[in-house]
Amino acid sequence: MIFSSLTFIFFFLPILLLIYYITPKKYRNLILLIFSLIFYIYGEKQYVILLISSALINYIIGKKIEQKGRKKYLILGLIINITILLYYKYANFFIDTFNDIFSLGIKNLSIILPLGISFYTFQNISYLIDVYDKKIKSEHNFITYTTYLIFFPELIAGPIVRYSDIKKDLEQRKENINKFSYGITRFVIGLSKKILLADTLYNMKTNIISTSMSTLSYWLVAFTFLMQIYYDFSGYSDMAIGLAKMFGFNLKENFNYPLISKSITEFWKRWHISLSSFFKDYVYIKLGGNKVSKILNIRNLLIVWLLTDLWHGASYNFIIWGLYFFLFIIIEKLFLKKHLNNKILSHIYVITVLLIGFVIFNITDITELITFIKGMFGINTKLINNESLYYLKTNLVLIIISTLLGTPIIKNIITKLKKGKHIKLLNILEVPLILTLFLLSISVLLSSSFNPFIYFRF
Repeated sequence: MIFSSLTFIFFFLPILLLIYYITPKKYRNLILLIFSLIFYIYGEKQYVILLISSALINYIIGKKIEQKGRKKYLILGLIINITILLYYKYANFFIDTFNDIFSLGIKNLSIILPLGISFYTFQNISYLIDVYDKKIKSEHNFITYTTYLIFFPELIAGPIVRYSDIKKDLEQRKENINKFSYGITRFVIGLSKKILLADTLYNMKTNIISTSMSTLSYWLVAFTFLMQIYYDFSGYSDMAIGLAKMFGFNLKENFNYPLISKSITEFWKRWHISLSSFFKDYVYIKLGGNKVSKILNIRNLLIVWLLTDLWHGASYNFIIWGLYFFLFIIIEKLFLKKHLNNKILSHIYVITVLLIGFVIFNITDITELITFIKGMFGINTKLINNESLYYLKTNLVLIIISTLLGTPIIKNIITKLKKGKHIKLLNILEVPLILTLFLLSISVLLSSSFNPFIYFRF
């Protein structure tokens, strides 16, 4: 089940909201747990035992870490979590690689990656480490811990939620009309990003790729790769945050207008914030961060980026993608940092690096990837052809709107207006605007084919 499906919007969510709000407060975590399991079973029933087992194992280990043998049990918990993740993500990859190198003829296991395993595994790991570091106490209520782990808004594609950030809400949250109305608004904004922008950009990409490609075509497709994944993933995060608000939870932001960044280093502080902060706090800082020599600092950054590659999946393009961004971060750190003061030039630099980087991210076949990048730089390709001009003209409005909405310009204008005499008018217009976006999204959803969120595959 996905948030942008009619089943979720018109059946699952309304039924859950009704039952949740008529249930006494002390049983509401149990209601969320039951419906989160139903949500997961709807899309991945064969792995629900794995999900529950993961919750139970980490719940027990968390208590053991607090009681005795703290380091021993932490290591055990890390080994269990990482082994399970590596098995489901990499077993087929390793078998195929060994077969290619040594011609062993081992049969591929055909393992299907469980939904959300990368996200809930990292939540388990963060919990165990925080208990070990005495930042939090272990949870002694299994229902509470399992609700934290498999709470449906963040179960499938994040954001990666730390127990310390949600503990207070799990124990005693306050639901109110302001949170609920904000949650609806945020959900609709995320739904609109997914349906009206991400899926439309996907259609644009598909149409261009089906034609004779020119250098302009390649750059247009590169633009759609970047913008589609941004609106798809940030839209999912908006929907998750909005849904959590409807039930009184406060999830942290996962995106902060990353496309306005003036460096690649800044970009990764604004993009998928929950993943970046996870690696920063639990890997980079644990290794010494930047409080070590330059060589060791570079080593720490390399380890973080290699782990980021591994987290995203078993494919050589992810390794290239991670090393590509690692290289630019090191170049910025050692040479470019003091030269990135010019806003226009630094922004051109960042966008160019990102466009190439997300081509690497999206194309898994290495031969196809090389051909694509050659095409971007005019190698064995016409600069412009009639097809590329046609798609540029017909999609110009989409390109402008998606670029504009990737910046905080509109948000800043609204903020300024709210501080002035127009606040009443804005409050009046907000409801019909959100309703219009919702109806537009539903109408497109009714007439379009199923297009799952990109980050479901991680």
